[in-house]
Amino acid sequence: MINILGLFKGSITSLEVRKKLLFTAFVFAIFRIFAHIPVAGVDLVALKNLFAQNQFLGLLDIFSGGTLANFSIMALGLNPYINASIIMQLLTLVVPKLEELSKEGDMGRQKINQYIKFLTVPLAVVQSIGMYVLLRSQSIIGSLDVMSLTTFLLTMTAGTMLLVWLGGLVTERGVGNGISLLIFAGIVGRIPVVFSQTISTINAENFFNAVTFVALGIFIIASIVFINEAVRRITVFYARRVRGSRTGGQSTHLPLRLNQAGVIPIIFAVSLVLMPSMIANFLSTSDNPVVARMTGYILVWFNPGNAVYNVLYFLLVVGFTYFYTAVIFNPKKIAQDIQKYGGFIPGIRPGNATASYLNYILIRITLAGAIFLATVAVFPTVVNAFTSIQTLIIGGAGILIVVSVVLETIKSIEAQLVMRSYEGFKK
Repeated sequence: MINILGLFKGSITSLEVRKKLLFTAFVFAIFRIFAHIPVAGVDLVALKNLFAQNQFLGLLDIFSGGTLANFSIMALGLNPYINASIIMQLLTLVVPKLEELSKEGDMGRQKINQYIKFLTVPLAVVQSIGMYVLLRSQSIIGSLDVMSLTTFLLTMTAGTMLLVWLGGLVTERGVGNGISLLIFAGIVGRIPVVFSQTISTINAENFFNAVTFVALGIFIIASIVFINEAVRRITVFYARRVRGSRTGGQSTHLPLRLNQAGVIPIIFAVSLVLMPSMIANFLSTSDNPVVARMTGYILVWFNPGNAVYNVLYFLLVVGFTYFYTAVIFNPKKIAQDIQKYGGFIPGIRPGNATASYLNYILIRITLAGAIFLATVAVFPTVVNAFTSIQTLIIGGAGILIVVSVVLETIKSIEAQLVMRSYEGFKK
């Protein structure tokens, strides 16, 4: 169990950790300032009315931290970067050179991250064009000449790349994963607005439903913490281990987390499940009757309150959990490392048999973690059908991201404090 009071005290007293926390807070402040600098030529009143009437756009706005409804220079948020990451992860599985690069340690990962940033630029340009087409079709922004359109696209793309750069700075000089923390900051930045909207919908008729929803929300948060901390311990025995002048056996444990992938599957799934609605919005003004009819169906099916949307969302979260777990955890490599250092799992032969056993265990525990993540992701939508509190429909993925990022950041701070104590002890 994490000692929050001790962690807070240690963070304040440690000069290095304190500097990292202040730097992270400084980056958050920059992010929120830029989130309120609007792009010129946009009718913000009409834009906010459009977002209030469209659940899909409202969901996008939550993940952009309110930058989309304000249509700031960071309106695209980190969506292009997330999409580029998904594409690069898929290419790593099918392109041998990228697969080899991913196995080269830190240097290989840095090179892949560089490729992701290169790919983010064209994706941001394409999404900026789509955003312009959508806003123009809704008469929120007027027709732009070539120079104005180029400026618009450059501004939107630069805003995304600025966010990516800030995220990299937080990763290097702050605490935790910078990209995850910026997404966290965006969601948390919208909490006061969402809370006020939720309070305004509560009345005597649905008060009991609201209390029930809050109680379920607390239960879900506790469950997320429990699942994130849950591990399956596999005993590993080392037959020969030197201890001073003696040799002897020693047993240890290989911890396999129930949720190896963390919050990444949710982010990936949200990016993909919203894509059909985004494309349909762009094509909704088409003069072709077949295209117009199809876009109408898509907008209905992929509405956050529709069963098709939630089933697809559920399946994508499960699929991405398995996919990302396979990317970050290699049973064959772990088995080779265990064998290399003279270890074995009792009752299991070293080598391929150990890899098969680890893979068997991983598939089983990942299924439980994946189903839990997917259930929490669609949970607010399901409960919304019974509570009729519309503004809470965006809570599932947001709660998952916020709780997971908080836990990961706390662990990162705790690890840095432990390292500082160890280095001080050595001195």
